[in-house]
Amino acid sequence: MTAEQIAHFKIILAEHGQHVTKARLATFKALISARPQSMREVLQAVGPAADRVSVYRSIELFERLGIAHRVYTGWKYKLELSDAFVAHHHHLTCLNCGRLIDIEDEAHIDEFIHELAERFGFTPRRHQFEIEGYCRECTEQ
Repeated sequence: MTAEQIAHFKIILAEHGQHVTKARLATFKALISARPQSMREVLQAVGPAADRVSVYRSIELFERLGIAHRVYTGWKYKLELSDAFVAHHHHLTCLNCGRLIDIEDEAHIDEFIHELAERFGFTPRRHQFEIEGYCRECTEQ
């Protein structure tokens, strides 16, 4: 977590007439992670700093303001900070263990998405590119 991320978080809230509360700050700090997290993991990371309802309300607000978004894994989802805080990326999702793997080579995927949009005269606003399958560990089992 950097001071820059916290400052940007506070600016986004202020621009939308929202205050930085103890629960919102704790929830935001819990989301600063190298990987997407389930709601259960976020609640555990927040711990006693905020009650369950406050964390759920904070997440709802963060999604509405574009601070965080959901990464769907089948019918479930995990949460991560939006592109406003971390570099845009995509995921590989293991159908067996639920592990999410960040895809490092973004240039080719983003180029493909923009070519598709141009071909169909479409103006993309945001996108998620997810590939479902089985991770190395599950494949070897």
